[in-house]
Amino acid sequence: MKKLRITQIKSGIDKPERQKRTLQALGFKRIHHTLEVEATPQVEGMIKKVIHLLKVEEV
Repeated sequence: MKKLRITQIKSGIDKPERQKRTLQALGFKRIHHTLEVEATPQVEGMIKKVIHLLKVEEV
């Protein structure tokens, strides 16, 4: 399975509660926090919901 490197580049402040919870579920704690995750359909769906707040790279 491919891995994705995702970085939060924008704040979740002033965003809908659903988007804040999605960032939390992905594991983000703060801006410029980077995670490496497996590209499962569930994770890809969460990324699509908050793509405007993230930078996504394939590893």
